[in-house]
Amino acid sequence: MTALFPEYRPSWETPEHTELRAHAAEFFRREAAPNQERWAEQHQVDREFWNKAGAAGLLCTELPESLGGAGGDFGHDSVVVQELALSGDSAFGFGVHSTICAHYIEDCGTEEQRARWLPGAASGDAVLAIAMTEPGTGSDLQAVRTTAVREGDDYVINGSKTFISNGSHCDLLIVVAKTDPSQGAKGISLIVAETDGLPGFERGRVLKKIGQHGQDTRELSFVDMRVPVANLLGGVEGQGFYQLMRQLPRERLSIAIGGVAAAEAALAEAVRYTKERKAFGSAIADFQNTKFVLAECKAEVLAGKTLVDHCIGLAITGGLDAATASMAKLWATEMQCRVIDRCLQLFGGYGYMMEYPIAQMYAAARVQKIYGGTNEIMKELIARGI
Repeated sequence: MTALFPEYRPSWETPEHTELRAHAAEFFRREAAPNQERWAEQHQVDREFWNKAGAAGLLCTELPESLGGAGGDFGHDSVVVQELALSGDSAFGFGVHSTICAHYIEDCGTEEQRARWLPGAASGDAVLAIAMTEPGTGSDLQAVRTTAVREGDDYVINGSKTFISNGSHCDLLIVVAKTDPSQGAKGISLIVAETDGLPGFERGRVLKKIGQHGQDTRELSFVDMRVPVANLLGGVEGQGFYQLMRQLPRERLSIAIGGVAAAEAALAEAVRYTKERKAFGSAIADFQNTKFVLAECKAEVLAGKTLVDHCIGLAITGGLDAATASMAKLWATEMQCRVIDRCLQLFGGYGYMMEYPIAQMYAAARVQKIYGGTNEIMKELIARGI
């Protein structure tokens, strides 16, 4: 955690969470922060970094110990998300791997599937990704065109996906496909492809993004890709849409958690810089405008921390609903972009230079209002319950 809120303690945080927080903060400070520029240049983290994180016990913390995890709760994953963002990292695809994909397999998979795939995910030997978005579909999951046609003991999968996080490294890929195109949402299934040497599986171009340059994001395509029927997640066709809907609140809350932590990191950078930087004979921090900007940003970050901690508590007890998660994602990501923009302004011209962490945070923040369901979709979901 930063020193901005020394007395702040979430109501859900136990001594075990606090111990994990200190461990994660030290690990990411040592292993992730110094590598951001290099990872950005190569458009991916080092493959062995996944194994380092696994060996440190930071992957899939919610999984039971019998499956390689720490037997924790959503708060454990939340702590890792927060400390990763506070370290200034925008490259490691932790959220997709641990918070989203691993939980799909744990919650929806058969006992055999969980035992086969999850220990490798916890150790970092198997990187997870989900192939959901397609060119032209965006947030409309019912409009996916990728098909999975059963032939004997295999599904033959054809289609293309885009904006796939962990697309370069993924060993296990959850593919959203139509097993019965005539049934709309009821015809969607989730099928796990084991990508190593898989015929018909093609990794397309690495996408050039505004920010998060170190996170591997690319296009994927499937040309007569054969995947065993045994890899149908949960073992029953037509459950994919409902499986997706059940997990989306977790994904959206995770985005909100990372957003608030990134805003807190940006504020800490701005405080440090304005105290060191002098203009007209005084530290920038001594100017009234600077004081007011920092004060307003600190109030916004505290409000965000309170909101997401309320939602984390709900998630831990099983009480998080889709509308509340949507409110967290909407408000937190809007606040993140607003606060980082104001902090960047305090850096003057240096804030526009990508060598400065504040510029990297600014560029990385913009997508937060888009992925996981656009903020316009969040408003629609919230409005349904009013």
